[in-house]
Amino acid sequence: MKRVFIIHGWDGYPEEGWFPWLKKELEKKGFEVFVPAMPDTDEPKIEKWMASLTNLVGKPDENTYFVGHSIGCQIILRYLEKINGKKVGGVVCVAGWFILGEKETEEEKIIVKPWIETPIDFDKVERTTDNFVAIFSDNDTVIPLKENEKMFREKLNAKIIIEKNKGHFSGEDGVTELPAVLDSILN
Repeated sequence: MKRVFIIHGWDGYPEEGWFPWLKKELEKKGFEVFVPAMPDTDEPKIEKWMASLTNLVGKPDENTYFVGHSIGCQIILRYLEKINGKKVGGVVCVAGWFILGEKETEEEKIIVKPWIETPIDFDKVERTTDNFVAIFSDNDTVIPLKENEKMFREKLNAKIIIEKNKGHFSGEDGVTELPAVLDSILN
């Protein structure tokens, strides 16, 4: 059975925005879909998120797909780096980032620092699938579009999709459906 793991972002939750819609649509197509509540979502830590995702996925294979939002993309890529070249079906990153815009508070800067400064071995990540898709919005105020688009293209050979006026694709931005993600998984 094909499995999809949808990983929310910082301060996110399973019922946010477009996640319930995507889960329902994929289940209609016969996928088993998991949308876990990640630990300490208000202060995400790589180690805790990695342990949570690793336990949830179990044994990844070519019928395993990942969809991440924002920092959820980061943990998916870090997870793929650690699975020793096992193949997965594909990865869709929505508002994924390696470079962030300026954080407002000192607390935010402290939380995000390890996520930005801990390197990712992109060669290991890229070997896990030929199917990387990165979806960005032309008006996202959280992430610099051009820099992140370039890194996803160059480091992961990702197919790039630019949506119009979707902000950071969060529930606060009013994004309740995201057909580009569904189409990317199905194709």
